[in-house]
Amino acid sequence: MSGAEALWQSMGIATMTWGQLLMMLVGCLLIYLAVVKKFEPLLLLPIGFGAILSNIPEAGIADPGGLLYYIYHVGIETGVFPLLIFMGVGALTDFGALIAMPSTLFLGAAAQFGIFATLLGALALNLIPGFDFSLADASAIAIIGGADGPTAIFLASRLAPDLLGAIAVAAYSYMALVPIIQPPIMRLLTTEKERNIVMSQLRPVGRLEKILFPFTVLLLCILFLPSAAPLIGMLMFGNLLREVGVVDRLSRAAQNEIINIVTIFLGLAVGSKLSADRFLTLDTLGILALGAIAFCIGTATGVLMGKVMCKISGGKVNPLIGAAGVSAVPMAARVVNKVGLESNHHNFLLMHAMGPNVAGVIGSAVAAGVLLAVVGN
Repeated sequence: MSGAEALWQSMGIATMTWGQLLMMLVGCLLIYLAVVKKFEPLLLLPIGFGAILSNIPEAGIADPGGLLYYIYHVGIETGVFPLLIFMGVGALTDFGALIAMPSTLFLGAAAQFGIFATLLGALALNLIPGFDFSLADASAIAIIGGADGPTAIFLASRLAPDLLGAIAVAAYSYMALVPIIQPPIMRLLTTEKERNIVMSQLRPVGRLEKILFPFTVLLLCILFLPSAAPLIGMLMFGNLLREVGVVDRLSRAAQNEIINIVTIFLGLAVGSKLSADRFLTLDTLGILALGAIAFCIGTATGVLMGKVMCKISGGKVNPLIGAAGVSAVPMAARVVNKVGLESNHHNFLLMHAMGPNVAGVIGSAVAAGVLLAVVGN
């Protein structure tokens, strides 16, 4: 081979496949949604750029020895990144809304129905030639229904490491697309009158209650579901840092530097699994389809439980807050608030929606613990 031919073969234009070009365009679309449409830029920007990097011909950035390969191996395959994210979420989140209105736990629990419906759906896919999901695979896929990326990664790393990339991409994609997916379902299942319901102000929650809450949840986890302790434990630790008021430096680090750094690396690592050879497979397409169905079911069951609570309370609960029962915190709560304001410009539901949103985070961790305890043994 002459020098000119060798030079030509080293160029991306000579070796790029249609699959790589397609996935680079997908990465550009994710960046467009992040920058122009402002759909969860913290997630979509690094994921989209990671997708572009991983599909550059001959670069090998996501291959063994490449930067994204090591980031993925160290942070995602080991499950370290999800646990650090949970600590940051705990430090960022005020659990006061859930403590003030503990009945919203039912909304968070109802939204997890999508997880178990998808478990059956993944097993049903085996009836189609080309699919062969084990019970462990189906359990890992099902957790996407909770719209909780860290939990999905944590469970997949233990039950279905070979599917981890596709599951991570699906989970974070649907988390980022909450503002697109949820509103039509919320409007379809509620009436204009229900969306106009103005909820009463939540009671003030004392500092002692907020400090005792993480210990209470952790104690229940230790007694009844220790398999969920890594996720629940880090979530509660982060929240404890926030509420005790004597470790502001640690709390700020968990809320800012740590979670920001982990989010950058996690997004790039997830994007690295959008390479054409790994992503354009039948299993991945099946997982994406199941994830969409799971997320829709989770949103719908949360809203339906909200309608039940509305009836029981005599019209004091706005059913929209049930959509926040999925674990995408605080994205789902912001969407609930936005849809509520569309019907009534004076109807601010953000704080009320944070109750089921926090309950959803805990609920998805509990669901993961149950699946891990049952299937992982």
